[in-house]
Amino acid sequence: MRITSVETFVLGDRRLLVRIGTDSDLVGWGEATLETWVGPVAAVVRQMADYLVGEDPRRITAHWQVLSRGGFYRGGPVMASAVSGIDQALWDLAGKRFGVPVHELVGGAVRTHVRLYRHANVDGRIGDPVAARALADDGYTMVKVAPTEPVRFIDSEQTMRRLVAELEELRAAVGDAVDIAVDLHGRFSVPQSRRFLDRTEHLGLAFVEEPLRPEHSALIGDLVRSTSTPIATGERLYSRAEFEPVFRAGIAIAQPDVSHAGGISEVLRIGATAEVHDVQLAPHCPLGLVAFAACVQVDAALPNTAVQESMIDFAGLLDDDEHAYVFNRGDWMPVDGYLRVPTGPGLGLEIDEELVRARATEVAPSVGLWWSDPRDGSYVEW
Repeated sequence: MRITSVETFVLGDRRLLVRIGTDSDLVGWGEATLETWVGPVAAVVRQMADYLVGEDPRRITAHWQVLSRGGFYRGGPVMASAVSGIDQALWDLAGKRFGVPVHELVGGAVRTHVRLYRHANVDGRIGDPVAARALADDGYTMVKVAPTEPVRFIDSEQTMRRLVAELEELRAAVGDAVDIAVDLHGRFSVPQSRRFLDRTEHLGLAFVEEPLRPEHSALIGDLVRSTSTPIATGERLYSRAEFEPVFRAGIAIAQPDVSHAGGISEVLRIGATAEVHDVQLAPHCPLGLVAFAACVQVDAALPNTAVQESMIDFAGLLDDDEHAYVFNRGDWMPVDGYLRVPTGPGLGLEIDEELVRARATEVAPSVGLWWSDPRDGSYVEW
């Protein structure tokens, strides 16, 4: 078997699919979406295609090594996301070749179902109690929320009291049986995060995510040691090497993104390394069904997977035009917040290639890159 084509399909600023064709009737699909930067990633995939065409698609690890390490410059979100989409597609091909899901090729499933969590955000506050209660009523045992307004390096007592009060209202809405995770999106400084963690310990949060920007990962151990609240990070870390310092710093939850951190191959290795440090995984995935399916294959195979993120509206998935390019959407419907481990070959998806080609655009959409604090006009983290 030989690779005959590597194609990219831009379906939006949060959707970049990769298709690998072969000289057989088998095709592999992956998702290389890098939010707001799909154009550069698509260009890198096209350049990597020069190496891949003519190669044996079964040599997944060998291709990963060449694409990740073959040039003098390597790493970073753009190149790692390109490798991720290709890697997913190669694993999809491998599973289809043998007629089994990807997780069977890497040791088999360690669980029958994957626990999911959903977001309960609303503009102007940290979490929506009504949305969170609705998710709990649907059977979800974890919800995640995030602050939606800028936070200064050290913000006012008024801001702190408001954040705590809103989280207390959220806890009252869902009760103690539902886990609450808070994503700070790297908006907080070390001192502001320390204050937030101290003031929210009584809420028993499942974890606080990205309390610092990824470039400040060397400081995350200070926060781990300052609180009993589990610390999570990793959606903007792209390799085992980048995760190693935060593992040693004592984080509780690692959040690699299967579409950013080197694909299925590298996330499996990140997960194995995490297990050595008694760290669990909650893979990052605010993307589409292809990326989600790749995550679920990893979740099924890794013993230290805790929970899986998704922003897909499963209640409306069967009628969802955004994911109409997946024929078997019904196979991806969770029940009571848990998704049964898929049994279909490869990633387990049936792709409507004709619709993908019809919807693809040549030019990546333009998106805003500037978020400012309305109080002084300065740049703030998203």
